[in-house]
Amino acid sequence: MRRILLLAAAAALALAGCSDGRVERSDNANQAGYIAGDGTISIYEPAERKAAPEFSGELLDGGEFQLADRLGDVVVLNVWGSWCPPCRREAPDLQAAYEALEPEGVQFVGVNVREPNGQRPAQQFEDEFGITYPSIYDPEAASLLAFRDTVPPAAIPSTLVIDREGRIAARVLGPLGETTLTDIVREIAAEAPVTGAAAEGTADTATSGGRTIHGTETILSTARHRTADSRRPPAPSHQAVVDGPPG
Repeated sequence: MRRILLLAAAAALALAGCSDGRVERSDNANQAGYIAGDGTISIYEPAERKAAPEFSGELLDGGEFQLADRLGDVVVLNVWGSWCPPCRREAPDLQAAYEALEPEGVQFVGVNVREPNGQRPAQQFEDEFGITYPSIYDPEAASLLAFRDTVPPAAIPSTLVIDREGRIAARVLGPLGETTLTDIVREIAAEAPVTGAAAEGTADTATSGGRTIHGTETILSTARHRTADSRRPPAPSHQAVVDGPPG
């Protein structure tokens, strides 16, 4: 069954002290469609993961990114905009996580969306925060339509984690911290590879239905709890990718 991790909403975090939320797991959730980023983290069991679609785009610094070329690596795909305050908050954590995980066969790629003033704001954002991993420049968010029939990155910021077999293993709707991200990615990266008939049986398996989970909701679970990153609480993220920047 799928596992759902919830980061508590900002109001709850004010009571929790130095934490960006308690992470809990449950067997019930509906991950279909676009929703506002509320800090929800969804981790899918290997047998229930959907194969990532064909995904590519032109990079900010030139060249092209092809997800298919990264098969065998874990890929962290982060959707961001320079105009988005939660994106600015999480940027240093993403860079730190990249530096820690890249030697372990983990690749990062950003997807810069809804930039009404061209590439310059996105490039300034990367310079300001010292981002060294590549980003696709996609002002219309057109490339993300490839995920609409799988697990869409439905908010800004959003993060998808693609496992070594090319399947969508996790999704975060909203900002996240370095420790939370590295814990999730390392767990996925440590999985044994799937081969032969087992791979054919899991790559196209659809996730099951259920109810929508929001960050303010507490899910009772008998699974273990993980304490999420303590560096800073997450800020509310912007509406779905298709909405664009405010004002």
